[in-house]
Formats: sequence, C-alpha cells, structure tokens
Amino acid sequence: MTKKYFGTDGIRGRTNSLPMTPEIAMRVGQAAGKRFLRGAHRHRVVIGKDTRLSGYMMESALTAGFTSVGMDVVLVGPMPTPAVAMLTKSMRADLGVMISASHNPFADNGIKLFGPDGFKLSDEDEAVIEALIDGGADLAEAESIGRAARIDDAQGRYIHFAKATFPEHLRLDGLRVVVDCANGAAYKVAPTALWELGAEVISLGVAPNGTNINDKCGSTHPASLQARVREVRADIGIALDGDADRLIVVDEKGQVVDGDQLMALLARDWARSGKLQGGGIVATVMSNLGLERFVESEGLTLHRAKVGDRYVLEMMREKGCNVGGEQSGHLILTDYATTGDGLVAALQILAALIESGKPASKTLSLFKPLPQLLKNVRFAKGKPLESEGVKQAISAAETRLNGTGRLVIRKSGTEPLIRVMAEGEDETLVAEVVDSICDAVRQAV
Repeated sequence: MTKKYFGTDGIRGRTNSLPMTPEIAMRVGQAAGKRFLRGAHRHRVVIGKDTRLSGYMMESALTAGFTSVGMDVVLVGPMPTPAVAMLTKSMRADLGVMISASHNPFADNGIKLFGPDGFKLSDEDEAVIEALIDGGADLAEAESIGRAARIDDAQGRYIHFAKATFPEHLRLDGLRVVVDCANGAAYKVAPTALWELGAEVISLGVAPNGTNINDKCGSTHPASLQARVREVRADIGIALDGDADRLIVVDEKGQVVDGDQLMALLARDWARSGKLQGGGIVATVMSNLGLERFVESEGLTLHRAKVGDRYVLEMMREKGCNVGGEQSGHLILTDYATTGDGLVAALQILAALIESGKPASKTLSLFKPLPQLLKNVRFAKGKPLESEGVKQAISAAETRLNGTGRLVIRKSGTEPLIRVMAEGEDETLVAEVVDSICDAVRQAV
C-alpha cells in the first residue's frame, strides 16, 4: 500500500510545505494520540527535537495535537533520536516523537514516531495513523485535555545510559578525540559523555543557531573533522549527524572510515568474544561487496536488507542478529538500543580501539573495498525510474557489468532523489555505467 505521509523514516519534507506544516503536525499528534490511547491509565508522550529553527513550531503544533485528544506531553528539548527512544521506554510512555530531518539541511524537518517499546512504529500503526490524519480524531472533553511539562534532566539520563554501554574495565584516559556534532541534537551530550569517560575532547559543530545543522559539518561533510584531527594530532575523530543516529569515524591520518568498516570490526570482535548473535550481521544492498567477503572469511553470514534502518532492524529480528547497519554509519546494536545510536556505536568502536592497542588506521581498516560509486539525481516530480530510456540504460549497464559487479538504483525514501550506485572490479567501468544511468534519469526528468 502506498503511503501518503510516511516514508522510510517517518514523515519528512520542507518546512511549511506539505506535509511538514504545523496543521499537519497537529493532526499527526491527534491521530497518533488516538491510536495509542489504550487502557484506563493516564497517557503520556515524550517529544524531543534537534536544533532546527522550525523545531519550536513543530513542537508546539504536536503538543497541541496530543493534548487535545487527552494525552500528556513530556518535552525534553534538543536530544538525539535514540535518546527519545530510550526515554520513551524508560518513562513507560505510550509514545515517543522525534522532530528531526536527520542529515537533511535545516529547511527540512520530520516527525519520527516510537511505540512504548522504543521501536519505530510498524507499517500497520502508520497506516492507521495516516487514515486518522485525514479522517479526523475525537477531541477530549474539557476536563480530560492533556498537560504539557518540560523535564530538565533528560540529557543527564541519556549520558548515564550511553556511558553504561561502555565496558566497565576500560577508560578513555590518554585518548585525544575530536567529535563533530553537526550543530545538531548531540551538541551537549556527546562531548560530555566522552569527557566523563576520560577522553581529551576537542569539539566541533557544537554551536547550533537554528540554521547551521549539518551545514558543512557532521557525518555527511567530514572534511572539517579530517582537517582538525590532523591539526591536533588526535587519535580518532567521530562525526554524528543532525539527530545523532549515524556515526562516521576518521582515523589518526585523517582518513574516513564508513559504516561498512565499523560493522566489519564489530562483527569480528563480537564473534570472537562470543557476543555476536545470529551467526552474522545485517547490512543493506548498498554495503560494499568487500564487507560481504570479509564477513564470510570470518565464518559469518552477511544478510542484505532494503535501504532504511527499519528494514535493517526487521531483518535483524528475523535472523536473530544483534549487529546491523548501513554504509552511511547508521549502526543498530540491539544489545543496547532499539534504533541507530551514533554515540553508543562510537563508544563500542573506542573500546575496540583501546583493547587493540593499535592506531585507528590499523584497527579500523579490515578489508579493501571494491571500487564503488554513488551519485544522486534530484527530480521535482514524476516517476523517472519508469521511463523507457532509464530502463534501457539500466539494462545496458547490467550487460556491461556482466556479473563482475553490482548495480543498485532506487528512489530515496527521505528526499526527492534517485540514487544510482555501482561497484565492481573495474573502477573505470563502474564510473561509466553510473554516469550513463544518471544521464538517462536527467533526460527523463
């Protein structure tokens, strides 16, 4: 069934344009509130946000929606997405909401919903909420309208939770760490947690002004982190995205380490220590073939899911795995969290680095990636992948690769983009087939 509002990661769009308007946000609050008004207890929803200027507006609209149907609201302010999931479960709330467009520019925003178990909502729940958004919700009687309150210790609760995932016998003393918080939701909690564990912390992207989130910083723009790591001779660099559910690492030489290499490290170390479950890990169709070959060389299995953390998590639960993620750095470690958590993942990588006794460049480079190229083509409307010209270009590219590589073409679930990825042994051929398909898509749009 085609969804009208929900994409692969909640509802997302440009602020003050459908569906990301205050009116729709209020109706989402009413619809989600009605869906989760179950039982006779006093109902509660936890609402967090990142640092976007539009967060104030969307927070107020959602609060109005939830309270109007009789649900109490707990506001926690700027907090990482995984923190909202954790607080939803620990506070016995009926629902959790994160207002964020993740790694997107500041002009976009989004609404992510979590159930009482801290997991993102099922397709069934989203379908019911969509119907209620358009169909209207019953308002509460005057005496049953919900209340809204802001709690001040939410950041401390999350910092305590994140630190508890770090091995008790280890400390970060003597480790110089540069952390780039993307001027986003983790701008306070990430540097504080690292400092409390003993690291010497150099912080970047910790001065949000409402419009600079993800602006030439964070996991999608690591150049400034790379330069800073080399400048201060840091042992490692950590980059989070706007809502801190992604992690990209930079080694002491300033080289970027993506999610594939991080998953390889965790798969190997956790398997050898007996901590890995399910006999393997879950990645997506975008992960490099080099990761698959490495995992198999360790006697493990790599399962591939569709792109999107919800699909990774679904397959993890199906296969019994406790490690999964995406090349982009969205790592899910279900021993600790119900969704991707950049800070918690970083702490596991730091623990592995300390125990190895080796530089990050030696510890975090476990396989040689095959040449891989990903390009995006933006489009305004229509369905370019259904164009005959695009279909012919894809068929021709598959013929040229002739079984020596992989081709993945898909529409983004969070932005109006067609993503074209190819990988193979021949770097020149990979570039040629990607360009040919991108050209066809541009002509189609």
